[in-house]
Amino acid sequence: MNLLVDIGNSRLKWATTAPDGLVVGAAIENHALTEARLAEAWGRLSKPPDRLAISCVSAARLAEIVCLAAVRLWPAITVFEAKSEAQAFGVTNAYLQPEKLGVDRWLALLAARRHHASPVCIADCGTAITLDLLDEHGRHLGGMISPGLELMRKSLSAGTAALIYEDSAFAVGPANHTGAAIYSGVVSAAAGLIEHVFSAQPDACRLLLTGGDAPLIASQLGFPCRIDPDLVLRGLSLLLE
Repeated sequence: MNLLVDIGNSRLKWATTAPDGLVVGAAIENHALTEARLAEAWGRLSKPPDRLAISCVSAARLAEIVCLAAVRLWPAITVFEAKSEAQAFGVTNAYLQPEKLGVDRWLALLAARRHHASPVCIADCGTAITLDLLDEHGRHLGGMISPGLELMRKSLSAGTAALIYEDSAFAVGPANHTGAAIYSGVVSAAAGLIEHVFSAQPDACRLLLTGGDAPLIASQLGFPCRIDPDLVLRGLSLLLE
């Protein structure tokens, strides 16, 4: 059994490997991440994991907390930190400096190549919204980065005097008050970006969403899509094969 940890910009997701797939644990918000919290969650595992694979796009100290917690629980565990590469598992990285591609995006590409049909357009709908294109030969064709829903809402509040941030959800559509208007605007902007990119792809291309806001954004898309909430974790599992 292996332990997989994906540290995003806002939260940590983790899973263990099993013969029939992944067993996903409860996510932990980054601001609440401690060794004790991880020890409590991982202390319930049925057996010690042999290896730990970590993906981290947030502060390095969070990865250090994860490593310390794992080594204290299982001193013999082998720790592997994922890095973006020029080529792996049939995927060729499009970046001029391959190591500069976010490791979460790289792992999503690897998992999409292994587990989903290609060509594919991958939209990761998290703190940031990233889009990456993968052709039928495993060639990464590049991507885009945009603020996620929460960042868009907060930026409007920070950059204006009258648009106050509201941490609430509303129906998407023309609104009769400011909070709902902002909410509808940012969700529609995210959906519009994804549709704009996807509509320019070949007919054979498939649309694949992941990330915490994927279900909400998917509900506003005019194209069929598939949601894989554990795409980055699946990519991590490949590295330990």
